[in-house]
Amino acid sequence: MANVPVVTLNNGVEIPQLGFGTFQIDPDDTADAVATALDVGYRHIDTAQMYGNERGVGEAIARSGLDRDEVFVTSKLNNSFHAYDDALKAFDRTLADLGTDRLDLFLIHWPMPEVGDFVQTWRALEEVYGSGRSRAIGVSNFQPAHLRRILESAETVPAVNQIEAHPYLTQDTVRAYDAEHGIVTEAWSPIAQGAVLQDPVITRIAERLDRTPAQVTLRWHIQRGDVVFPKSSSRSRMEENFALFDFGLSADDMSAISARNRDHRVGPDPDTFNVTG
Repeated sequence: MANVPVVTLNNGVEIPQLGFGTFQIDPDDTADAVATALDVGYRHIDTAQMYGNERGVGEAIARSGLDRDEVFVTSKLNNSFHAYDDALKAFDRTLADLGTDRLDLFLIHWPMPEVGDFVQTWRALEEVYGSGRSRAIGVSNFQPAHLRRILESAETVPAVNQIEAHPYLTQDTVRAYDAEHGIVTEAWSPIAQGAVLQDPVITRIAERLDRTPAQVTLRWHIQRGDVVFPKSSSRSRMEENFALFDFGLSADDMSAISARNRDHRVGPDPDTFNVTG
């Protein structure tokens, strides 16, 4: 089993830098997929209320035989529950669905700037954190302008900001703002839903290192300091995505991959995304 690096959050909690994502994994398939990931060696699982598969995540952890403390679990608040009381009730449902009495990390999934006051939502998360039921709290898909609004009145600085990031969307501005305020950046859609896997620069580096384009891209994330969680239902792909710690990229490789940036999103724009559900 690889020795996955950990990143220390701004409250001292350690998070494995490589995790397993469960976005778009069917709820009926989640328990088996997460069980396989845990067997491969993953100890960081990322889910969300919106994914509808928290029960499967909890079931897989329960049947794994691992102590609860051995697995870092993140979930995210559904966009329909931004009101203060709704957020608190939704968090309780997450704990029930996961079959646990505490979470490692709980995030506001989207800022939803035109739907509700995410500052009030953040206050609900601060209450959750203060109660000890989540070891850390953070946000997802927040731009610097959103973060500034939270930081104006927050008692707790978000521990992480989970954003879309990959070689075609390097997110330098958001990452710099996060770093300035002690917020760890997490990368979702780390290979741009496969769009970067045919990139000529990345494929040439992969050929030279006898690695796959996915491994090279994920290693780029790791060396940038991002927390990253690729998703796959295939055991062989899970193993491929996990095999990142016996090789490295040179400074020239890192620069060449970063230069592929084209500010291209494969997901929604956080400034305009306001979908509840």
